[in-house]
Amino acid sequence: MADHVALYPGTFDPITNGHIDVIARAARLVDRLIIGVALNAGKGPIFTLEERVALVEAEIRPIADASGITVEVRPFSSLLTQFAREVGAKMIIRGLRAVSDFDYECQMTGMNYRLDPTIETVFLMASEHHQFISSRFVKDIAAFGGDITSFVPKLTAETTVAKLQKR
Repeated sequence: MADHVALYPGTFDPITNGHIDVIARAARLVDRLIIGVALNAGKGPIFTLEERVALVEAEIRPIADASGITVEVRPFSSLLTQFAREVGAKMIIRGLRAVSDFDYECQMTGMNYRLDPTIETVFLMASEHHQFISSRFVKDIAAFGGDITSFVPKLTAETTVAKLQKR
């Protein structure tokens, strides 16, 4: 029987507790989970692609250890469906925070289905105490000296604050 492989893509600039929540829940559904860190220079990330990959790897290590499945972190700069085929994923995991996410996600799902109808998209709602967290808000709060420790893991909080202080 073939492994159930899923891809959870994102920019992860920075990775938040909401992302961690979705990753942990997705790990319970599949045999192998690929975390795809998108180049996405158009979003103007504060972290380089390599820094984001390293942070995601560090923060999800406990999930990989606890779940007993293979969890990999891989950078990508191609179409999502193309990357999914490369890694053997037949499922794309998308996290939803609020109704406002749904419109965009619905459009992206339709486009991805047209590009490759063999790859399904599965939505996981963020847990209620993570639904309001976004990487953009975390960066804004940190840039103004606010406390981000309840929104991101400890290492990510320290790294984000240090990065923004250098700017």
